[in-house]
Amino acid sequence: MIAVLADTHMPKGGRRLPERAVELLGGVEAVLHAGDFFAVEVLREIEALCPGPVHAVHGNVDEGELRGLLPEELEVEPDGARIAIVHDAGPAKGRLGRMRARFPAADAVVFGHSHLPLHEEEDGFQIFNPGSPTERRRSPRHSIGLLRVDAGRPTFEHVWL
Repeated sequence: MIAVLADTHMPKGGRRLPERAVELLGGVEAVLHAGDFFAVEVLREIEALCPGPVHAVHGNVDEGELRGLLPEELEVEPDGARIAIVHDAGPAKGRLGRMRARFPAADAVVFGHSHLPLHEEEDGFQIFNPGSPTERRRSPRHSIGLLRVDAGRPTFEHVWL
């Protein structure tokens, strides 16, 4: 099981990861983070919580040190599934097709930026936005995602916090 996060935006005010998110991070094999940590200490906090690797990209509000450490986009292959990670996947209209064209070898694309949980699939290709665990904006609840891979096939789900 892999945790999928984006848009943690910490520290800002008294924000912190919800207890349920902390619990989940402690029991996953890896983390995919689609950017907007905000500060490098948030990346380090997530790395300390998760026993496995943290695969991450930088977002538009990340400080300079994070932009220097993390790429703008990344592709990883957990258990034979090819997952692309990017922060901003652009406007909703045509997003699935654009991501399929941008990452033609990927089975799925994980993205953030909008803070709106989303999962779409077409012909076996998926796009997934986990939402935000700390700043829900127009989403009804805070959320993260979970990714399971079975025989090279990714399956995503939202976890409401």
